[in-house]
Amino acid sequence: MIQKKWIRYTAMVALVALPVVTAGCGLFSKQASKQIDPPQVETGGGIQNGGGEEAAPSGQALPDNAAAAAQDSSVTVYLADRNGYVAPVSVPVTLAENETYPRRALELMVENGMYASSLPEDFRPLIPQGTVVLGYDYDEERQVAKVDFSSAFNDYYAGDERSIVEAITWTLTAMTGIKGVELSVEGERLAEMPQAAYPIDDVLTRSIGINIEAADGVDIVKSSPVTLYFSAQTLHDEQYYVPVTRLVERSDSALLAAMEELIAGPLNKKELTSVIWPDVEVAGLEVKDGVAVLDLEDESFGKGSVLPAEMLQAVVLSLTENSNAATVQIRINGESNLVDDQQKSYSEPVGRPHHVNALKS
Repeated sequence: MIQKKWIRYTAMVALVALPVVTAGCGLFSKQASKQIDPPQVETGGGIQNGGGEEAAPSGQALPDNAAAAAQDSSVTVYLADRNGYVAPVSVPVTLAENETYPRRALELMVENGMYASSLPEDFRPLIPQGTVVLGYDYDEERQVAKVDFSSAFNDYYAGDERSIVEAITWTLTAMTGIKGVELSVEGERLAEMPQAAYPIDDVLTRSIGINIEAADGVDIVKSSPVTLYFSAQTLHDEQYYVPVTRLVERSDSALLAAMEELIAGPLNKKELTSVIWPDVEVAGLEVKDGVAVLDLEDESFGKGSVLPAEMLQAVVLSLTENSNAATVQIRINGESNLVDDQQKSYSEPVGRPHHVNALKS
């Protein structure tokens, strides 16, 4: 695999109980980002720590007794990159008392909005210019985020419609506790998007996919989706992850299909790059007690070899995206004592990064 300048970590690996959880993966040269704890926020049942991809929980406002009336953390938002893909970017934020992470995330996603200077080059927000978040509510029982936009939300280029839906849905469902999203404009629930009539009469979830593509020769009617993580690069040659939902032939194991497609690499080889060794093979893959156990074989791998961090992270991201596994145990040629080129151990099951494609100075 050709080594490229990969956007590196800013935060150290965090050890949470037994599993290893990476605190961040991928970095843009933009602004300072310090080591941080997962943000806390108030849901209907009180304060909880974040723990998923975003690590920012779902709920509502910071508690009234929030220390120093502000909190530093990061929030992951989905933006359009220069190739038209919707990709995550983790942005450091400071919240005022009673401000919410979901609302700040949505405000970051407004084109030419008040936080435009916080975003990296080569990426553009997808929520139409002038849109105001009139309301945000969290239905804890249903785990649904309910968002009400101003009428400016209706004014966008029709070709961006699906990307807008994907960006909002994936941004909010990256936060712990949010499984679905409902959209309204000026208090009226949307049954479909206003320009090209994308249907949203049901709760939006990650099942809608992201950056959808179809594998060669696949009958879409008989297909199944798998979401994979490849890399792209900025104009400054910095690498970042891009999730792609690929429609493939139906399989008895969506997880195995996802791993095989990840190894096969991107269909768009001009703009996306595989970060996994091309000659690696899957010897075994199963989920046990919430852990995806992956056995790989590769003749070129020697015991004690240092592995590319981006390869291992892409595997973890892809396998947790396509299963209910919280962590991933990776073995290569039977060897589980793996270390990446950032000196991080994969000897224990590894969880999803708290933040994907984080900003740095």
